[in-house]
Amino acid sequence: MKTLFKKGIPSLFLFLLSISFYAQSHVPYTVEVDVVNSVIHWKGYKPAGSHAGTIKLLKGILEIDSNKLTGGNFVVDMTTIKDDDGSPKLERHLKSADFFDIEKFPTSYFTIKTIKNSEEGAFLIGNLTIKNITKEIVVPATIVSNSNTLKISTKTIKINRADFNVKYKSKSFFNNLKDKFIHNDFDLQVVIIANK
Repeated sequence: MKTLFKKGIPSLFLFLLSISFYAQSHVPYTVEVDVVNSVIHWKGYKPAGSHAGTIKLLKGILEIDSNKLTGGNFVVDMTTIKDDDGSPKLERHLKSADFFDIEKFPTSYFTIKTIKNSEEGAFLIGNLTIKNITKEIVVPATIVSNSNTLKISTKTIKINRADFNVKYKSKSFFNNLKDKFIHNDFDLQVVIIANK
């Protein structure tokens, strides 16, 4: 009997140890976003052409459970709006009250509420807040997770600026603009990187 008990101790120990590791691997946790290597690309349109540039994140966290993304919160630093062509005039204009009014609203936000997976990929459903106005949006994305990093790469997201009270040369707010208008829809494409 003693011999059987002694033989059973290593097996019991290994069993309990495996349960412990399994439980630890399934405990939800959060990781901070690498704001240096994460970026938001934007593109706006007008009849005569388009402008494009970048915006940086101020901070963000990703929620992970069983090595899978389950949620997240992001703060966008609107003071970092850049034009790809390096135009200081355009950058000042985008930061002004005509557009995003960064003196009053220096940050924007996105919170992931739900993640749905399909054959087409992942869809992040969440709340986007610009100029203190919040709208629910659906973001198609590719999520790649390994033992060291988690990367979210979105497809092109169409945002209607009129929904967020960005009025400058918008047909939603002004008549008789003729061909001097700027399209309401602008594009965002986001790359988020976090180190586990």
